[in-house]
Amino acid sequence: MRVSQLAALSGVPATTLRFYEQEGLLPAARTAAGYRSYGPAAVDRLAFIGTAKHLGLPLAEIREVLSVWEGGACRDVRAQLRPRLAARLAHASARRRELACFERHLGAALAHLDALPARSSACDSGCSFLGDPTGSGSDAAASAPQPALACSLTGSAHEARTDAWRRLLATSPRGAVAGGYAVDLPSEAAEETLALVREEQRCCPFLTFRLQLDASGLRLEVTAPPEGQQLVDLLVLH
Repeated sequence: MRVSQLAALSGVPATTLRFYEQEGLLPAARTAAGYRSYGPAAVDRLAFIGTAKHLGLPLAEIREVLSVWEGGACRDVRAQLRPRLAARLAHASARRRELACFERHLGAALAHLDALPARSSACDSGCSFLGDPTGSGSDAAASAPQPALACSLTGSAHEARTDAWRRLLATSPRGAVAGGYAVDLPSEAAEETLALVREEQRCCPFLTFRLQLDASGLRLEVTAPPEGQQLVDLLVLH
C-alpha cells in the first residue's frame, strides 16, 4: 500500500510515516516508480510504535525494542520492555509525589488565605506567608516551600496556547530528560515549533527550550526548575 493508504488505515499522518522511516522505525519498500510501498504488517508495527510512544519511550529505545519485536519471541520483547517501563513508572511515581506535595502546599495557602480577615487596611506580613500559616518573619520565609512558577496567560489565551502545543505534539514520540522532556518532531515542524517557543518564552520565561535540527528531524527539549515542573508536564504530556 502507498503512504496515503497506510496513513488512512492507521490514522498516522503521512508526514509522521516519512519521519518514522527516516528514524529507522518504519522501513518501506520502493515501487519501480520510486514510491514508498508498505505491507500489511506495517499497521501492526505502527500500533506497536504508538503504544510505546504513549508509554513515554524515546525513539532510540523504541527502535531497539522493534529490532526484537520484528523477529524475536514474545518473551524477548517482554524482557526488553520491562526494565524500560519500570524506569518510566519510577519517574511517574516521583512526579506524582512532587505534585502531591505541591497540592498540599496550595491547599495550605488557600486555607490561610481564607482565614485572613477582610480588612480595608494594607496587607501586612501575615498576608505574605501563604505557605506557612503559623510562621512569620525571616525564619518562616526561609523554611516555607518555594511556590510553583506560573504562566502569565489566563483564560481563553491559555487554552488557545495549550491547544496549539497539543496539535503540534499530538503524534510525536517523547521521553524524559533531566528536568523535563524531549520530543522528536519532523523537520517540517521546525518553523511552527520555533514560533510557539518564542510565544511561550514571553509568558513562561522560566522554561528552557533547546532545539536541535539535523537530517533526522527536529528534537525539542523542554525543561524547568523543580517548582515549574507541573507546567512542563502540562505542556508536553497534556
